[in-house]
Amino acid sequence: MDDLLRDFLTESSENLLQLDQDLVALEARSDDPQLMNRIFRTIHTIKGTCGFIGLDRLEGVAHAAESVLDAVRSNELAVSDTLITDVLAAVDVIKDILATLERTQAEPVGDDTALIARLEHWISGEQQSAPVAIATPASAPVAVDEHHPTVTETTSAGGLADATLRVHVDLLDKLMTLVGELVLDRNRLVQLTLQKEDSAVSTAVQHLDRVTSDLQEAVMRTRMQPIGGAWTKLPRLVRDLAQQSGKLLKLDMVGAETELDRQILQAIGDPLTHMVRNSADHGVERPEARLAAGKPAHGTIRLNAFHEGGHVIVEVRDDGAGISAERVREKAVSRGLVTAEAAAQLTEEQIFKFIFEPGFSTAEKVTSVSGRGVGMDVVRTNIERIGGSVSLESTPKIGTTIRVKIPLTLAIIPALVVTAAGQRYAIPQVSLLELVRISGLPGDAGVEMMHGAPVYRLRGRLLPLVFLDRVLGGPAVDFAGRTLNIVVLQAEGRSFGLVVDGLSDTEEIVVKPLGRHLQGVASYAGATIRGDGSVALILDVPGLARHARVVDDRQKRDAAIRLDERLTQARDLRTLLVVQIGVRDRAAVELARVSRLEEFKPEQIEFSRGAMVAQYRGEIIPLISLSEWFGHEGTPLTERSRIPVVIHQHRGRTVGLVVDRIHDIVEQELTTQRGRGGAGLLGTASIQDRVTDLLDLEHIIDDEMGGSPRLTPRMLEAVA
Repeated sequence: MDDLLRDFLTESSENLLQLDQDLVALEARSDDPQLMNRIFRTIHTIKGTCGFIGLDRLEGVAHAAESVLDAVRSNELAVSDTLITDVLAAVDVIKDILATLERTQAEPVGDDTALIARLEHWISGEQQSAPVAIATPASAPVAVDEHHPTVTETTSAGGLADATLRVHVDLLDKLMTLVGELVLDRNRLVQLTLQKEDSAVSTAVQHLDRVTSDLQEAVMRTRMQPIGGAWTKLPRLVRDLAQQSGKLLKLDMVGAETELDRQILQAIGDPLTHMVRNSADHGVERPEARLAAGKPAHGTIRLNAFHEGGHVIVEVRDDGAGISAERVREKAVSRGLVTAEAAAQLTEEQIFKFIFEPGFSTAEKVTSVSGRGVGMDVVRTNIERIGGSVSLESTPKIGTTIRVKIPLTLAIIPALVVTAAGQRYAIPQVSLLELVRISGLPGDAGVEMMHGAPVYRLRGRLLPLVFLDRVLGGPAVDFAGRTLNIVVLQAEGRSFGLVVDGLSDTEEIVVKPLGRHLQGVASYAGATIRGDGSVALILDVPGLARHARVVDDRQKRDAAIRLDERLTQARDLRTLLVVQIGVRDRAAVELARVSRLEEFKPEQIEFSRGAMVAQYRGEIIPLISLSEWFGHEGTPLTERSRIPVVIHQHRGRTVGLVVDRIHDIVEQELTTQRGRGGAGLLGTASIQDRVTDLLDLEHIIDDEMGGSPRLTPRMLEAVA
């Protein structure tokens, strides 16, 4: 069912229940203006919405009833039992139409001539002394493609109104706060059970852990709505702007399913409107100018929403004329916002920030759409009010991108806890690619210097390094001979390594917004309270990259890095994950086939119909023990403190492959000897000077999940 139709049916059903009571009350309180206005608004809302959706029969009946009520409201008609009876008859027909509409998703056929005529007689003053009987024929759907069971047919209560419940947002806020505190207490209990071995307590805490996770997810979903709800009016806005300006505009929307907290969604409605207006008015050129510049006549405005680093990023990009940084610089100087000497020293990013100043505009003339310098000021004010930030990038003749970063102030997210300079910090897992540990070796341990910045050669590719203790203002430390813990992160499409002192476990954290005095610090996205009661700051990965100039200064290193990558590709290197299966066997799989590497606790392993499963990121995934599959002797799962699991996406489904140990990630030229090994293997190769089996994951997973017979190496030996 279309979302618009579903919302209309839900709201109308609730309103009609109240309307019956109000109409009956009106007979005794005909002089109550508030009651009369409430009745009129209900019918008026139903009529207006059904006309917009295209429900002609429903609109006709609602319009006739609305006309009578409007005459009563303006004291042209007096309330009487007969009049109320006729209006109630119209309400009954509306209910009948809505019920059929919900059941069949099509407006039923019916003849409402007698009812509408009866209502119109009241307006003309020819009303009869007694109401006529209104015959409503059996409703029949106009057209149905394929019938799907609706809420009415799948719930005993029946009706969308019975399947939904309106809850005040304040109550949801309170629930979210309580769940956040519960998550913190859960984390504390989990830490305590790790310190004390008590099976009864551990079992209870495990159950509490699962219930808390389910409750947390359910409460969070009650507040989350797709950002597409704030985009619904933008296509009409762009169409109207195109007609007013004589431009040819096209609006592309990507990521409409990206979910936001309801309050944040409401707060970004006006900023989005202003940004799209600016793109249409200032950004995209007229058709003749675009054609002269070698562009298509149609200009494109693209909306994009996605998650990054614990935030939601919303981008409004146009392919228009772009903004000249020099022109903005001159305007800022002429308005006295900065001196000419100081302006000459500013970067483009700093120059474009003047666009968000109150009253600042580069438009040559004021139009009905923009030009007074108010829109972008409103954008910045509204975004910063919810703890977000906004930036602008533009290239002349190419286009402009406005980027809004919105914090998830009410989110509970998985994060990796690290230590640096004696303090703990949380890194959102959404930005995490992998973890690398370099043992303390003589010399520079593989760290090189390029244009004055440290880089690490990770599997043949150069990775810029950022030392967290230095970024936070600590003293410079000589990394020669030092054991380095590198957290490989991604920000703005660029990978870099964050060097930290130590790594802790991953855990779910409650994101608390920073106070006003810290909101301007680019390296932090928020704070959280850990299970032991300590406070940890949450790192803003993109902001950290910009603060460390990994992103801004990358042009200096790009040429050398691209050359290095071309040389690496020319050698046809393969990146492989090397694992251990059983006691002795080494195996490898291409890293591109691996989604994530995880460690499960033994108590996380469960069984369903005899098969191993685990609850992982909101779904139940099957687990396949590779040592059991190949018939190798391995350490029982119950005797391990941590169980390494390779997460793999198999035909759209998540599967976990249990191994005995994860050895390393290596990059080398691969010469495969095929025809050796047996089922589930692609062949063998020499990796790190040791014979290593190459796994055929598709065969193993299809065999295990499909239930087809297999010949394992142990079976082959038995047959031989």
